[in-house]
Amino acid sequence: MKRIFGLFMAAMLMTTVFAGCSSKEVPGTVAKTQDEQSSSKAETPETTASKNLVIYCPHPLEFINPLVSEFETQTGVSVEVVAAGTGELLKRVEAEQGNPLGDIFWGGSLSTMEPQQSLFENYQSINEEYVFDDMKNVEGPLTRFTNIPSVIMVNKNLIGDIKIEGYEDLLNPALKGKIAHCDPSKSSSSFEHLINMLYAMGQGDPEKGWDYVKKLCENLDGKLLSGSSAVYKGVADGEYTVGLTFEEGGAKYVADGAPVELVYMEEGVISKPDGIYIIKESKNMENAKKFIDFITGKDAQTIIIEQLNRRSVRKDVAAPNGLKKIEDIHLIYDDQEVVVAKKQEWLDKFKDIFIDVQ
Repeated sequence: MKRIFGLFMAAMLMTTVFAGCSSKEVPGTVAKTQDEQSSSKAETPETTASKNLVIYCPHPLEFINPLVSEFETQTGVSVEVVAAGTGELLKRVEAEQGNPLGDIFWGGSLSTMEPQQSLFENYQSINEEYVFDDMKNVEGPLTRFTNIPSVIMVNKNLIGDIKIEGYEDLLNPALKGKIAHCDPSKSSSSFEHLINMLYAMGQGDPEKGWDYVKKLCENLDGKLLSGSSAVYKGVADGEYTVGLTFEEGGAKYVADGAPVELVYMEEGVISKPDGIYIIKESKNMENAKKFIDFITGKDAQTIIIEQLNRRSVRKDVAAPNGLKKIEDIHLIYDDQEVVVAKKQEWLDKFKDIFIDVQ
């Protein structure tokens, strides 16, 4: 049965996973005698197939649960999920190098994860032949999972007669302090929006988009949220009038009849896949591979589009009902090499601008 932890459970998780997965002697314990070691040899990880899997995941629980439950049913593997923001979870993976307490990192856009790919194992799923050509795992560690456009989410009960068609409209003084946006250093979806607005408002030249970023930060009025879920939940709950989020974050509320709508920025939308990755030296490696194969399989990808309002990376799975057709969205593109090279510089620059305008 899956168990879901927040980061406040980190210490407990570390103890549990270390004790269950490590074959090293733990200081302070009584070492077994040679006879005891021999009698328990059949129970060591080397000779007994693991039935466990630990997943680090920034996705909302309502997204995680159906897929993890189906995986557990199909495989008999018991899954533990550590749920937190992408940035926080990446710091965990970095800190745990050499003795990882997680097996899978599920989530995070390629712009965020590609610079960190050395933290993950090379593995190509058995489903790569069915994946769209531009979304194949050509790097080794970076398996694509779903395709996600950046969007603006609008609360229809609060917006009144304010027009929202794109980024420029967010500079309306009437929206000051009413815009939900997350710290891009903590959220991959927020970093994707930063990339999107730099390219869109810079008309293809991201360095020309910073003037817009400064004006947007002024209209945020000192409010910067700490996680992706706080953005779409804040808009749906009426705490904010509009929010900068990712398509699936708002699509569920639209499908459930909430008074919200999604706006695909008229200046241009960047749509990128997020991914799923095996943490290097995973202690449950075979189960991690099984989960990658499961999550990219047709059954799971069909659940994703039919129940979870995301776009599949597979050629043989139709687009979700109720979402704007991809061909009807004004798509623009970034330069991934530039984004990777400039990531930290852009994050630092955003932080400096946000602080300076307060």
